Amino acid sequence: MTSETASRTTEPGRSDKSRRAELGAFLKARRARLRPEDVGLPPGPRRRTPGLRREEVALLAGVGVSWYTWLEQGRPINASWQVLDAVAQTLQFDGAERWHLYRLAEAMPLRSWAKTAVVPDAVHDVLRTLDPFPAVLINSGFDIIATNDAHEEMFWDWHTLPCVHKNLLWCAVTEPRAREIFLNYDEEIPYMVARLRAAYAQHIGEPEWEEDIRRLAGLSLEFAELWARHEVAGPALRTLRFRHPDAGLITLTRTELDVSGAGDLRIAVYSPLDDETRARLPRTRRPARA
Repeated sequence: MTSETASRTTEPGRSDKSRRAELGAFLKARRARLRPEDVGLPPGPRRRTPGLRREEVALLAGVGVSWYTWLEQGRPINASWQVLDAVAQTLQFDGAERWHLYRLAEAMPLRSWAKTAVVPDAVHDVLRTLDPFPAVLINSGFDIIATNDAHEEMFWDWHTLPCVHKNLLWCAVTEPRAREIFLNYDEEIPYMVARLRAAYAQHIGEPEWEEDIRRLAGLSLEFAELWARHEVAGPALRTLRFRHPDAGLITLTRTELDVSGAGDLRIAVYSPLDDETRARLPRTRRPARA
């Protein structure tokens, strides 16, 4: 084995170790900022170091002391969503901190529906035919099942963080720059949450729906507040305004087309609302690679 090959072979191990060390340091720092009284514990005698003890975090999160200690020590252990969420709640993480925890623990919220859905070839043909209009196949939970090239390219640089959740609503409420790009965000996100609430009536008690809603509420206080309103809405033509980095201001009409015989799947099509947008739409395409 050459030295170059050896370097490539051992690199993932070093990277893994560094990630676990960063996770441990992050948890220690967040534990140190909390006082016992912040989490409902009596102050007790004066402590040599500030913050909660590991034993206290483990007790409040409902996990083993040894397991939590190993997590802070950077040992290679697996953590379920339920355990990570319990730790995040105990340490009073906000949405950004929860997201950071999930990334460091390699437990990003992948959506099983989008990964396993079987899409008929005819639906893929329809998506391709709609190009140059951006079009996306979604379900009632806004999971992204498939897209055409026009949609993929219009939103290819939307995220400042890797897109792992593949969901239109998650993409909007977890992206810090969303309001800068999505100009009528404050009108459309409440509508999308109301659509989700209406769809939820058919999925109450389903583990994946319940878990997704809980996770998103933990990541986004804005979503949690909108969800608590219990507002509902049905399908409607929507006007969307985006500030695209290359095309500038574009105004689109979003139309939904139901997919026959495919459960709750629908195709959302974004068509230009005016001549100016129609002329600018080609600028949303990525340049051809050499």
